[in-house]
Amino acid sequence: MDKQLAGSDVSVDAEGYLTDMSQWTRSVAEEIAKEEGIAMTEQHWKVVEFIQESFRNKEPLSIRSLGKRGPVSIKEFYELFPDGPLKKASKIAGIPKPASCI
Repeated sequence: MDKQLAGSDVSVDAEGYLTDMSQWTRSVAEEIAKEEGIAMTEQHWKVVEFIQESFRNKEPLSIRSLGKRGPVSIKEFYELFPDGPLKKASKIAGIPKPASCI
């Protein structure tokens, strides 16, 4: 299914996750974040980059692993991405919904 984001047609699944990571840009991420009610800051971008790197390295993503290895604590992660932090952060990062998310 196609969706217009940042002036581009991007492919998304039924939940709004990009299905082709090559279509991800910071502008696309900004628009997804806006839809999720998030104003991106430098801390948000550090988390997004960490999630993308973990995905590329095929490392399983969970809130716990992000808190242990990531650029922010679990508490900060919840503050940056309230109400489903891993789902929102993954969507903004342009990766598929992690298996650990319901």
